[in-house]
Amino acid sequence: MANTTSELEALLMQRSLTDTELLAAAESSADFRILPEATVIKIGGQSVIDRGRAGLYPLLDEIVAARKNHQMLIGTGAGTRARHLYSIAAGLNLPAGVLSQLGASVADQNAAMLGQLLAKYGISLVSGAGMSALPLYLTEVNAVIFSGMPPYGMWTRPAAEGVIPPYRTDAGCHLVAETFGCKAMLFVKDEDGLYTANPKTSKNATFIPKISVDEMKAQGLHDSILEFPMLDLLKSSRHVREVQVINGLVPGNLTRALAGEHVGTIITAS
Repeated sequence: MANTTSELEALLMQRSLTDTELLAAAESSADFRILPEATVIKIGGQSVIDRGRAGLYPLLDEIVAARKNHQMLIGTGAGTRARHLYSIAAGLNLPAGVLSQLGASVADQNAAMLGQLLAKYGISLVSGAGMSALPLYLTEVNAVIFSGMPPYGMWTRPAAEGVIPPYRTDAGCHLVAETFGCKAMLFVKDEDGLYTANPKTSKNATFIPKISVDEMKAQGLHDSILEFPMLDLLKSSRHVREVQVINGLVPGNLTRALAGEHVGTIITAS
């Protein structure tokens, strides 16, 4: 295996970028963790933000208090309004790339609203996946807000079936956590975590405190609480090898999860 920069450069000049020897050489050095002390928090659109003041205000108070001890990258979901847009656009036979842009617009709106609500605390909205000013904001106030939808737009990968964009805000937030080498990824929903069935409609649903991606797929739960493609992203991750889904409507849950407690469902890569 090539293990020096010069050997890797030679392979890059001579081989396909999918060549197995080249990939092995590129793999030989560890990734640099850019923000290893930060936690990405994805706030659900339909599950939390769409509830308005009742669901959101207590959670924002918790975020403001938690920033004394934790660095937080706060991503927003899209929620109900995006579902209305998807319904109309799909009915018009528009492609997945257009639906991706429409969904992003709603996640952007939710991020803008959170930015206004937290402005008096100095917690700012940052735009674009590059987030060039993000380290400065974290140094000053320990928190920033971003729109959770990955910016694929027209370049989104179509789903195997249908035209709903497969990579939405769950995937976008996890990709931010993985790219920056963050220490944790929390999904804030309106349920305690993953169940064997939908707890809103099934009286026999049983809570699952911890499960792997493969176990979720084997039990047919792969599309029950997080976007299905996000689980494949988790399996291929180098840094964020587990995520936790928590109930953000329960006071204190976010604070406890930020401190490393197991308060919801932990989903592991393996």
